[in-house]
Amino acid sequence: MAKATGDESPADALIEDTLIAGLRAGDAKAYQDAVRCYSSVMLATARGMLDPAAAEDVVQDTWLAVVDAIHKFEGRSSLKTWLCTIVANRARNRLRKSSRETLTDITEWLEPDMADRFASDGHWGQPTRSWGHNEIENLFEQHALQDCLDKHIERLPENQRSVLTLTDLKQLSADDVCNILEMSASNVRVALHRARQRLFTMIEGFRETGEC
Repeated sequence: MAKATGDESPADALIEDTLIAGLRAGDAKAYQDAVRCYSSVMLATARGMLDPAAAEDVVQDTWLAVVDAIHKFEGRSSLKTWLCTIVANRARNRLRKSSRETLTDITEWLEPDMADRFASDGHWGQPTRSWGHNEIENLFEQHALQDCLDKHIERLPENQRSVLTLTDLKQLSADDVCNILEMSASNVRVALHRARQRLFTMIEGFRETGEC
């Protein structure tokens, strides 16, 4: 049986157990259901470390490997975490082969002039200046703010992009993010701080100038 996490309901655990049993039995429908359930978070994991095309390749390779690897799954984590861990490991291997930067421990904390904007848990310590409803609506209708956010997320260092994507965009628990990326809790917290700092600075600048 898959190990339930703190964010996983009994119903979710039951679905995972059903999928695992089907995958082990070679059930094509179970395989299709698993692909539909987990490909999004797997792709998000890979895209935090690789370019989009390489990320797609890693996810596809992972699904091909799952047919045999599922028999080695011991249920010590959830199926989702296990799949994302495989993806992260394969992405790291690809980075090593291409001599690109790999995920490492982080030694730098937030820049002094921004540190007081965040609480110790990585959330905003001081709320940002409120935006008017019409202002937000107009920006998103024009896709201006979203496009700018996407560009800046893509430019983040790989470790920051990975942590931000899994934590804020995919809503994974801190424990799952640590396990998937093989990072300590303190390093995950620092990476999240720094990623949010960069985006906060961008948003403030965007609001003032209207430019990305």
